[in-house]
This record gives sequence, structure tokens and C-alpha cells, in this order.
Amino acid sequence: MHLRSTALAAVAALAFSLGLTGTGTATDGPGAASPGDVLTSAPTSFHPLLGQLTNTRAWHITYRSTTAKGAPDVVSGTVIVPQDGRTGPRPLISYAVGTVGMADRCAPSAGFPDGTAVEANLIQQLTLRGWAVAVTDYEGLGTPGDHTYVVGRSEGHAVLDAARAALRLPGAGLAADSPVGIMGYSQGGQASSWAAELHDSYAPELNLKGTATGGVPADLIKAAEYNDGNIGAGLILMAAVGQNAAYPELKLDKYLNDRGRYYVDYLKQHCVTANTVAGLFKRISDVTVRNPLDEPDWQRVLHSSDLGTHAPDRPVYLYHAVLDELIPYAIGRKLRADWCGEGVAVQWRSLPLGEHVLGAIEGSVPAADWLAGRFAGTPAAGNC
Repeated sequence: MHLRSTALAAVAALAFSLGLTGTGTATDGPGAASPGDVLTSAPTSFHPLLGQLTNTRAWHITYRSTTAKGAPDVVSGTVIVPQDGRTGPRPLISYAVGTVGMADRCAPSAGFPDGTAVEANLIQQLTLRGWAVAVTDYEGLGTPGDHTYVVGRSEGHAVLDAARAALRLPGAGLAADSPVGIMGYSQGGQASSWAAELHDSYAPELNLKGTATGGVPADLIKAAEYNDGNIGAGLILMAAVGQNAAYPELKLDKYLNDRGRYYVDYLKQHCVTANTVAGLFKRISDVTVRNPLDEPDWQRVLHSSDLGTHAPDRPVYLYHAVLDELIPYAIGRKLRADWCGEGVAVQWRSLPLGEHVLGAIEGSVPAADWLAGRFAGTPAAGNC
């Protein structure tokens, strides 16, 4: 299954570069496909952890999206639809996963068939509500090229275009005006928040009802400074690789020492657990000859992923663990203040018991309940 998915992605990328649509019809070039157009689709399966059976149909897809610089690209993902006897349109969640790693085998679509995708159980909670779910792999996971890890604009495009692709997918049974919700935590919190901010300009036709987002790294520079020499140090180097993938003019390699180049090669070949262990408590100075975070071009690019500078045009449910050891609680509170100051209906929730990973579990059901209220047409007042 993994090999077949990878082959489909490679074929789609080649076809796209040659100006072919998903039907194999010649076009005037890659730009002729619209964002969210399905390029390839093939049946797959969705299993939560431990390989439980679910009453769902699923498709592995590749679809047209847009890079952080505005160029067309190809992204892979999965569309999951409950087989519950329901007829007619149903709500759709565009779900953004947290950090999985940088190798193609880490992509959610690679883990769903054999029950190894970490957030599959959280996604199952959504399908059990009768909702369809689109899960993006993000740019560069499951498709050629390096993963543009934590590049906010690229992620936001991928999340919105995954929803578009699901609505256009033959056989999924979704209508163009199906109600859409966005959900994500951690890296997925950044991606879902960017999707919320981009909706009005990039995908206004989507019938978006609201966004539930948590553990959001809304300021990458502050998150990097906090994790330098901490347990999340490996994520800093992953983020540097991701920024360099989106903006190769940053020339990451010239800042790395031999140890840094070794770790970059390692990170690109492994998933999040191995990468986190490999980076434990390392400092930026351990892997560089000069800190790129001190450079104006790096600061400019990293700040281009800051959140809170544009008001989402739909309500937001925002949550953050007080004891978060990876994304400081203060970053989440700042995002709340920024959005509230822009007039967004923000429902804020502090999670007092959990740290970062437990926050994803603790916050998932209330976040889904909030989205259910939006699908039911209940007004979202917020608690700014």
C-alpha cells in the first residue's frame, strides 16, 4: 500500500508538471488545474491505531495546491467517508495533523491503511459523528521534494485545498456547499489557524462554519528560542529544513557544521519520535557555524508564518495546555488576544491538566463538540 501510494504521488507530480489533469487530458500547463482539483484517486483504507476496523470508505488522493510563494504544487492526502447509511450531503472536516516527521513514510496517508497513524483515533471520533474527513499530508510528505515543515502559508493552502478536493471527489457523496469545519493541533494547529486566516482570500467559496485549533505555534521564533537546548530541540532543526525547502534562497547548508549536516540528513529519513530523540537538549550552536535565526532573511521568512495578523472570517475555538512544554502557553494567549482584538468570535479554553501531547487528547472532544454546534447553526458568541 505504501509503495502504491508513493507511486501514485510520483505519477501525479509528473503528470502535473507536464500539464495533465487527473483524467490525462492535455492542458496549457500546470496552472490550468485549479487549486483543489483532484489529480489522482485510488481506494485505500482507514484504520485507527491497532488496526481496528471502521465502517468507512477511504481514498488516497493527490490534488493541486499552492506553495508559500504562490506557485502550483501537488499535495497528497486521504478522504474518509462514513458508511452509515446516510444519504445526501454531510459535514466535512479538513483535518490537519500534528508533527509526524519528514520522510514520506511518515505521511498520514501512509499510516492509515495499517493503523500506525498517531491521530487516527482522534479522526475516528469525527467519522463516528457521521462527518467526512479530509486529511492533508502537507507539501512534500508523500510527494516529491522536502516537506515544508511549519511553513504556515503552504500548510494553510494544503488544508483548504484538501477540503476542496474532498468536495470534488467522485464517489465521496459530498456537495459543493457541504458545511466545512477545520481542525488541527500543534503543527496542525498552525496549519488550521493559517487556513482560518486564508479562507476569505484563498477559498471563500468553501462553506466554512468554524475552526477548532489548539497548541498553536503562532510565533516560530519564540517557539525556537524556548526549545533551544530543550526537549523539543529537534523540532527547531526540522523547522529550519522546512523553511529552507520553501525558501531555498535561505541556504541552510552554509550555516551548518558537519554535525548539523548529519542531523539534517537523519531528520529527512525518519519520523517524529526518532527525530525528537535525536535532537534532545541540543542547542542551535551545537549544529551550526552561525545561528541563522540572527540573520535578517531568516527572521523575515520565519515571521511570515506568524499568526494573528489577519482576522479569520469565521468563529474560532482556540485551546492550549497551561503546562505545554513545547509551545509556551503565552504564545497561545497572545494569539487569542490578537484575534479578539480584531473582532473574531474566539472561544478560548485553557487546559490545566495536560502538557503538549495530552493537550491534543484532552482538547479533542470539546473541540469537536464546538464544531458540532457550528454545523447545527448555533451562534458562536466567543469569550473574549
